[in-house]
Amino acid sequence: MKIQKAVITAAARNERLYPAATTVQKSMLPVIDTDGVNKPIIQIVAEEALQSGIEEICIICAAGDAERYLESFHTLYETSLKIHHQNGWAESQAQSIKNILDRLTFVVQSEPLGYGHAVYQAKEFVKNEPFLLLHGDYLSISSLPEKHCSRQIIDPALEEKCSFAAVNPTIEHQISKYGTLTGRNFKTYSGVYQIEKIIEKPSISQAELELKTAGLRAGYYLCFFGMYVFQPVLFDLLSEEIQSSAGKGKSQAAILLTPVQQKLAKNEKYLALEIQGKRYDTSKKLGLLQAQIALGLAGKMRDEVLTTLLQTLADYRKD
Repeated sequence: MKIQKAVITAAARNERLYPAATTVQKSMLPVIDTDGVNKPIIQIVAEEALQSGIEEICIICAAGDAERYLESFHTLYETSLKIHHQNGWAESQAQSIKNILDRLTFVVQSEPLGYGHAVYQAKEFVKNEPFLLLHGDYLSISSLPEKHCSRQIIDPALEEKCSFAAVNPTIEHQISKYGTLTGRNFKTYSGVYQIEKIIEKPSISQAELELKTAGLRAGYYLCFFGMYVFQPVLFDLLSEEIQSSAGKGKSQAAILLTPVQQKLAKNEKYLALEIQGKRYDTSKKLGLLQAQIALGLAGKMRDEVLTTLLQTLADYRKD
């Protein structure tokens, strides 16, 4: 069975990118990709999914954003063809945008009721199939040649026929920012764990007591990478969480994905894979800058980026 569908969450607003993200969706902010072309963040995310074998993409967005995304993509497509048609990169860019548009569906999260609630909106799109879940703010750079981070997690999910979470070992002073988990080594695979316990943004003391994982360096813990393959059973668990929240008179409470994943790990085989690569959160204050530098150093403009960085540092020291 193939994994043909990807869900990209892009509904959240972000005050850290104010005021830019009030006039344009934050995932439409541009960065220069490894191929040297300036693209919206979400285009890079979608291209990775398609290059990893995905055939259909659903973007979860806020009310009114679907039209803005479509308008932006169509403008980019038409501009590439009409104004820059003499450039080879523009023709390739236009073809990539058309490929995304041909495979794209939008689903609206009408209220900001949490990440789990956002994912649940894709239930009808996913139907009864496994799917790849990506975050519209995160850009990933694989350490493996010719194998995107998405492909790294799709392959073992197909082999094991279960849900998979991408993780990376994270130093203890950073774990309060992420969902963190522990588990036992799975079979003879290197870097694959059977998930046992998950805690959202734990303290260091809590992690020391409950989340140590055998084989990791001292002071490191497994944190979510922001990339998953889920079996459709996830939606049953999300539905239970939503109904439970409403039954307790908490209809406006945020529905988180972490407790639902804990239930999944308890009821089903749920594995974690150490991804060979890095992830960059573009929604952080300096996240766009960090992501841009990383993409530049990983791509065809590496020498130019290094020269620019050195020149900038030299100029700064002169001042």
